Amino acid sequence: MAENRISRNVDTRIEAQRPEQWRPPELLPEPVKLPGYAYRWVRVSTLNVSDPRNLSAKLREGWEPVKIEEQPQFQLLIDATSRFKDNIEVGGLLLCKTPIEFVEQRNAFYRKQAESQIESVDNSLMRQSDPRMPMFNERKSTTSFGKGK
Repeated sequence: MAENRISRNVDTRIEAQRPEQWRPPELLPEPVKLPGYAYRWVRVSTLNVSDPRNLSAKLREGWEPVKIEEQPQFQLLIDATSRFKDNIEVGGLLLCKTPIEFVEQRNAFYRKQAESQIESVDNSLMRQSDPRMPMFNERKSTTSFGKGK
């Protein structure tokens, strides 16, 4: 009886594991991020119509195209008809990078601009306030759901 048993060393759980599930491919591959840099896909064309205005704006903002030597895993994705031969372009989008400090400075600039606009609106609103019936300005939002039956 003991002769028909399979030894525990031969029996493994690999056969019992679930096969990996299929997933649709990502539209844009994720680059290997170098420390100190932020990456972004910048539009250079839409429906094969070039968009130099957008690219020019991003280059002036401090974004620079990533060379294929920096990200060799994208070698197979290069389009032979691309205007950017030494760079990485996928579907009309060019991979660009910039120092993280530039991104933080840009975010701080726009955050300050938004706060300034909110303050301006508040000042305009409070100017119309009457001391007999002051306006109440609360910067809080809530979410409520209807009662289900």
